[in-house]
Amino acid sequence: MPDPLANRTAMQAPKHRWSAALLLFGGVAVGAPSLSLPQDPHGETSAAASETLFLRAKRVIVRPGKVLENAQVLVEDGRIRAVGSDLTAPEGARVIEGEVVCAGFLDPWSSLGVDQAVLDDTRTDASTRTADGLDPFGTEYDREEARSAGVVAVRVQAGRLAPIGGYGAWISTAPGTDLDELLLLEDADVGAQAGLAARGTPSVFNRVASADKVCDTIRAGLDYDRAWVRYREELESWKVAIAEKEAQLEKDFKKAKKEREKAVAKAEEDGKEYKEKSYKEDKPPRMPKYDADKEAMARVANGEVPLVVECHRVAELRALLEGTRPFGRLRLIIAGGSEALEFADELAERRIPVIVFPKLDRTPLPGHVDDVGLALAGRLAEEEVPVLLGSGGTKAARDLPLLAEVAIGNGLDREEAFAALTSRAARVLDVADQLGTVERGRRADLLVLTGDPLVFNTSITHVLIDGQVVVAPKEDQ
Repeated sequence: MPDPLANRTAMQAPKHRWSAALLLFGGVAVGAPSLSLPQDPHGETSAAASETLFLRAKRVIVRPGKVLENAQVLVEDGRIRAVGSDLTAPEGARVIEGEVVCAGFLDPWSSLGVDQAVLDDTRTDASTRTADGLDPFGTEYDREEARSAGVVAVRVQAGRLAPIGGYGAWISTAPGTDLDELLLLEDADVGAQAGLAARGTPSVFNRVASADKVCDTIRAGLDYDRAWVRYREELESWKVAIAEKEAQLEKDFKKAKKEREKAVAKAEEDGKEYKEKSYKEDKPPRMPKYDADKEAMARVANGEVPLVVECHRVAELRALLEGTRPFGRLRLIIAGGSEALEFADELAERRIPVIVFPKLDRTPLPGHVDDVGLALAGRLAEEEVPVLLGSGGTKAARDLPLLAEVAIGNGLDREEAFAALTSRAARVLDVADQLGTVERGRRADLLVLTGDPLVFNTSITHVLIDGQVVVAPKEDQ
């Protein structure tokens, strides 16, 4: 008998809330042509994915805190094959030189590449998949601008104003419209919000209630998971009991056969009908009813996927932190956290990351508060709270490096900012095996720069995504 727990995920059918017509034709506006590589009629780059690249730089930033001087990076078949200071370029390899090579930037809080109707849908639930609502046709211009700024991947989320937004996804900013190639991770997190509203400003009671609802949903997922664990334990006990009973019956078979023959003969002698004794087998335990939404929250409660909650004010932040304390495996991430400094000690102790949006103006976005301080990222980092930087759930991922420089100018350490845009974002949101560092086996999503990253006078000369040069000077195309 197959293990029901092992099949729980297989039972889940992706929820396609958004029609194919909406995704194909909802945003048909054609973006500007690529600044770097010509496009074929199907939107694919003309560079061969198997092109061998050999990068030379005065400094290769392998990851924050580890730098190789006068180093090289070998790229083959879209992957980093070697990093070192004594590599030789293979024959026929395309050689690219620069001052600095580092990992491409990651935006962990974006809406780039998602259809607007999907973003605004308030009917989403825990098992909704943002990946089903991607719009690669209407967002090429925005993706082009993002990759030109060095942003190679973004995490996107459906239902940003819904209580529970469902599974978020990581997508590449590479050229093209092939969803299989653009989609990097379809279950990067489960998204939620506490304290926001599609219209107006919710009262403090409603804001706290929304945080409580998130915690209740986690608890329901955990209870659901425990029910499946109990079922499996009871099923195993039932199997053992049945096996023991079958063994005993086999052992007693001859004796039981003789006794039956005697009973049959006695009944015939007495002129009576022999009635067989009915055998009643113990019933197996009852399997819990599968629930896709509770399954998603069970994964959250057990730490299999992180939970990203947009939350800003003190009241709902307090309710969220208090309500999630009992869930020891939960990987909570706060997006926004405008008043998170009030809880810096607890955030640092529990290692809860905060995705900060260092907004340049005071105009509030839908659902956002308008008092996000530019110094928030630096002050949280000083309190040892893990900080990420994002573009606030907008399509303007192109602004992310500029926002990081603004945060640096307002107190965030440059090394911290670089980690927030690369290795830390990848590790916290489960793409560290693909992105965020310049290490052997990672995707070749790399930047070649004229100087240190996140410095105002540094320029990006080349951008590689999946081993393809997608941005380059005209003379090097």
